[in-house]
Amino acid sequence: MPTVSQPQTPAALDSPLREHRHRPVERLTDRLETPSLDDRSYRVIKLPNQLEVLLVHDAETDKASAAMDVNVGNFSDPEDFPGHAVEHLLFMGTKKYPVENAYSQYLSSHSGSSNAYTGATSTNYYFEVAAKAAEDASANESSPLYGALDRFAQFFIDPLFLDSTLDRELRAVDSENKKNLQSDQWRLHQLEKSLSNPKHPYCHFSTGNFEVLKTEPEAKGIDVRQKFMEYHEKHYSANRMKLVILGREPLDTLEAWAADLFAGVRNKDLPQNRWEDEVPFGEKDLLTQCFAKPVMDSRELDLSFPFIDEEFLFESQPSRYISHLIGHEGPGSIMSYIKAKGWANGLSAGAYPVCPGTPGIFNCQIRLTEDGLKNYKEIVKVFFQYVSLLKETPPQEWIFEEQKGLADVAFKFKQKTPASRFTSKISAVMQTPLPRQWLLSGHSRLRKFDSAKIIEGLACLRPDNFRMTVVSQKFPGTWESKEKWYGTEYTYGKIPADFITEIKRAAASTSKTRLLELHLPHVNQFIPTKLEVEKKDIKEPAISPKLIRNDDLVRTWYKKDDTFWVPKANLFVNCRNTLPNATAENLLKARLFTDMVRDALEEYSYDAELAGLDYSISSHSMGIEIAVSGYNDKLSVLLEKVLITMRDLEIKPERFEIIKERVLRGLKNWDFQQPYNQVGDFTRWLNTEKGYITEQILAELPHLTAADIQQFYPHLLRQMHVETFVHGNLYKEDALRLSDLIENTLKPRILPQTQWPINRSLVFPPGGNYVYHKTLKDPANVNHCIEYLLFIGDKSNRPLRARALLLDQMTHEPAFDQLRTKEQLGYVVFSGVRTTSTTIGYRFIIQSEKTPQYLEERIDSFLHNYAKILANMTESEFEGHKRSLITKRLEKMKNLDQESGRLWSYIDNEYLDFELTHLDASNIKLLTKTDMTDFFSHYILPASPARSKLAIHLNAQTTKAADVITVVENGVKALGLNKDKKDEEDGEVVPVKTEGNGTTPYIITDVREFKSRLQVSAGPQPVKHISEFEELDSKL
Repeated sequence: MPTVSQPQTPAALDSPLREHRHRPVERLTDRLETPSLDDRSYRVIKLPNQLEVLLVHDAETDKASAAMDVNVGNFSDPEDFPGHAVEHLLFMGTKKYPVENAYSQYLSSHSGSSNAYTGATSTNYYFEVAAKAAEDASANESSPLYGALDRFAQFFIDPLFLDSTLDRELRAVDSENKKNLQSDQWRLHQLEKSLSNPKHPYCHFSTGNFEVLKTEPEAKGIDVRQKFMEYHEKHYSANRMKLVILGREPLDTLEAWAADLFAGVRNKDLPQNRWEDEVPFGEKDLLTQCFAKPVMDSRELDLSFPFIDEEFLFESQPSRYISHLIGHEGPGSIMSYIKAKGWANGLSAGAYPVCPGTPGIFNCQIRLTEDGLKNYKEIVKVFFQYVSLLKETPPQEWIFEEQKGLADVAFKFKQKTPASRFTSKISAVMQTPLPRQWLLSGHSRLRKFDSAKIIEGLACLRPDNFRMTVVSQKFPGTWESKEKWYGTEYTYGKIPADFITEIKRAAASTSKTRLLELHLPHVNQFIPTKLEVEKKDIKEPAISPKLIRNDDLVRTWYKKDDTFWVPKANLFVNCRNTLPNATAENLLKARLFTDMVRDALEEYSYDAELAGLDYSISSHSMGIEIAVSGYNDKLSVLLEKVLITMRDLEIKPERFEIIKERVLRGLKNWDFQQPYNQVGDFTRWLNTEKGYITEQILAELPHLTAADIQQFYPHLLRQMHVETFVHGNLYKEDALRLSDLIENTLKPRILPQTQWPINRSLVFPPGGNYVYHKTLKDPANVNHCIEYLLFIGDKSNRPLRARALLLDQMTHEPAFDQLRTKEQLGYVVFSGVRTTSTTIGYRFIIQSEKTPQYLEERIDSFLHNYAKILANMTESEFEGHKRSLITKRLEKMKNLDQESGRLWSYIDNEYLDFELTHLDASNIKLLTKTDMTDFFSHYILPASPARSKLAIHLNAQTTKAADVITVVENGVKALGLNKDKKDEEDGEVVPVKTEGNGTTPYIITDVREFKSRLQVSAGPQPVKHISEFEELDSKL
């Protein structure tokens, strides 16, 4: 029974709450089903304007957050007019806070950040911010959360849709769309939508571009701004919104804030958005085949079935039973059979909802080998044979119970996630019809076995109720049509009748005619049974692990979990060896070896993965890394299997060829990803003494055979130094036993310490000015990219490091505001600290249709102008930045994996700097504004003779050399800048030739020669002698 309460604090006189005084806040529930370790308290309330709010009190959190999910998304877009831009425009100024970046500046100065996304039926806005005011904040400064909520609430009460920001934000939407144009994920999804029922909104183009949002409507005389305001007016209503607020404050305080700040959101009593009259795939859209040509070299077979509507089936979730069996990879499964045939590299299956009122879609995706593409029809028949097995066998309660048990354990020991990820996700969940006490556990737990609904779901997987898509660059070889928005080439038509007949025969197969290899899975042996955790009262969790074994062969680090108390553990193993980094061929052979190990373990490890136990094995420049993580109960069983497989691996030529071809495609496809994802590889390569880039590795691949790997890998394992780290719910004896297991299984010889590889980076001299040009290989890509890196120095120099981190904090928001929001250089604009294995620098990455030369000028100009901003910064602003950064550095770890990852990185990078974040914070605290202006003038200012820069220019093929000069000259005109002659007010660009430091750029053409000119850094030096961490048992 909902209870009713009054807000606890008196509302301010000018508060919109006063008019609601007679209508109290309704309390829906404060009893939520929570994980056993959850120390938060919860309350669900409804405000008088029908806005539903989940309040979360977390006394220990260092980040507060809120998220608002509005029940309107791109399915509600009017014809030919994407509403997604509203999400961009809403952030740009409100009546109460008219300055367009007031919100982002406020968040930035309180260790915060924000984002938003638009889905099919919801638009989700969220932020996070420091949970408490800094210790040295003035007495009248309230909680940072209150100030952020006040600004956030105004987006939903009085947004301005400022005319001055409209054009720029629509360009941001356009740039976001261009970023996705060459992405197969976006292209193939839109192709499926474009080929769906035009009467159902599933067919919409959801992102929008400049033509659709601005050029075309204006040509028709439509006032675009008015159109967005109407969209907001029509769809944004308090009763369609779900708000989650998480903070340190007591629930009563959070309730009062919610009631006070959000009371002004108008309730228009709009009905929930539902689409009940049409379906995405009607009769004429079924039994169709689509052959689509991807940008990247990939091969996929995709089967889609209109499915049952599971909106209200959250207790039984029948599709989870079906997808568990169809997506299984163990013995008897579809995947096991088609992999053994050499036809597939992967399979995934599951149902997904389309929107409220519309039944879902069940989908099975199979990643094909070359042979699999030739035999795609056979694979479809295997799929339908397996479905016939499921239909013939009544739903098995033991399989459901196994799934239910694992889901219960996973929920019981669920650890916290970052604050804004939690609020954003739960606000979206609140739009579903889940009982409110199940908001946290809702779709993760299974509550009842519903055999009839499973049978009903299986009945949808019929030969007359599906669509098939085959994705390949080579097959059929000609394509008849082009998709409107992304230009994807495809051929679409009905599935031939003779193939349908074969499918029907497969679907009607019986135990007599079916493939003998297909059967239900066995009982999962990896289900954890020991889930006890011995929890002790700990005054202060230990900062560093202990070194419990240290001899010539093995070093074992260990930390018993003293913070999270989950029945889980993480084990990391680094097998140090100099072979992988000796040549590009060796690096590739080590990679192929680890890929082959994973391939051999796929079927075995699948059960472990289902039961919450994962492993990974990968090669890198310093050797091979193995990691095993999850419930500690059977961790050693999985580790032993991985080690034995590594030791005894037989490289089968037919499997080797399949994996070699997969690696070949992966390396070739690397050139077709977003330029900003490629640029870091070149930066890393030009910062290390020895390293390899993709094209060097690719050149070695054709020469390798199965025999090469068979001969190579024993050398890889024959001599090494083993460093391990065990963290979690295991005792010291367990950790030592795991080390013994590694030693006794692999039996390696000792690699003497004098022969261990040393990590070094290149040192850029003062006044250095280096440029590396690369033309991007994707002819259809329109975006250039730059990484602009300023070298600072040794990353273990604490005062220098503190300055670099503070510079990152101070410039982060202004750089984004100037280079992206105001100048609209591109959707991807990033600035911040970049480290190598031993050095630290400060960099920008921008992906843009403007040339890298032009981008470099704009960055120079920003830095030149920032010197003035820094000089004029008030003491209180400066101290605010320091506080914000210190809060970020001292942010607590949320879960065991996060802490394990951090501690392992300190061991693996050889600095053993376990107190790094605390020492960073104390060094940042000492900094003065003079320290920062001196630092900026020396290392960062474009005019500084001591500054050292490396710029990587990735050039799109679309620009010809002559255009480059024109673009630079016209850059200011092209941006339409300074058209209103009010530069000072709106921060637009004034073309100023930034004064450089007089150095001539050194164009890197011969990389070996370039590296030979530079000095190298010292290797990593441990901050304390290793013996200080030892806790060795005396040998008897």
